[in-house]
Amino acid sequence: MSQSVQAKRAAFRALHEKGCFVLPNPWDVGSARMLQGLGFQALATTSSGHAWSLGRPDGTASRAVILEHVRALVDATELPVNLDFEDGFAKDAEGVAESVRMAIATGIAGVSIEDATGDPARPIRDIVEAVERVRAARKAIDASGQDVLLVGRAENFFLGHPDLADTIRRLQAYAEAGADCLYAPGIRTREQIEAVVTAVAPRPVNLLVGSPIGLTLADIAALGVRRISVGGGLARAAWAGFLRAARTIAQEGRFDGLGDATPGTELNAFFRQFADHRD
Repeated sequence: MSQSVQAKRAAFRALHEKGCFVLPNPWDVGSARMLQGLGFQALATTSSGHAWSLGRPDGTASRAVILEHVRALVDATELPVNLDFEDGFAKDAEGVAESVRMAIATGIAGVSIEDATGDPARPIRDIVEAVERVRAARKAIDASGQDVLLVGRAENFFLGHPDLADTIRRLQAYAEAGADCLYAPGIRTREQIEAVVTAVAPRPVNLLVGSPIGLTLADIAALGVRRISVGGGLARAAWAGFLRAARTIAQEGRFDGLGDATPGTELNAFFRQFADHRD
């Protein structure tokens, strides 16, 4: 393993030890490099943003496609990258361990495993099964000898089941199973955030801010959150600008939506630093 990957992983773990940092979610190489240029300290993939860039709905890309995507992001940026690995792309805990071993080989600094099933009839896994999968991911990381940070995700709120007590039980169980960082996407209020932070302390907590929640970065940091991600938020914002301009052309025959586009000269000037050779 190259020293650069080791350095990324060490830097990523250090970010979780104190303070609060924003972990934005690029969906391709260009957005990853731009976020690096804006001064962010680490990145996380977004399964939804990546899927939309492929013309697919979230949750339909294969493991092979996801691994190829994250390897491209890791290779394209000097920042540590956390992989949104959905449910580990496996039917059982042994399969999760295999997937995590493959993910580690891409050079990631962190990996998240969620307890969603993708099955509308049974959207969330039984807690015992979910814990087994987190534990399998932990063992795979430990056996690799690589300092990859493991994130345990409780999807209750994200899937329309806002049971805070069950969410906390799950996060605590994932922490006991070896998760380094805990994540409950969908919690939004001060009370919910404080409850989760307190319940899993001293483990760091990731907060999803995919849309405005009435709290600033300073507010969230004061609540004890260690890291903030935006999920598919930046990708959706980019799609919003694209659709406004394209719909104006298609529906009104007007080109006003192109007026506030970022100048090509500015984009070329930024990306020229990465153009050492032509692919």
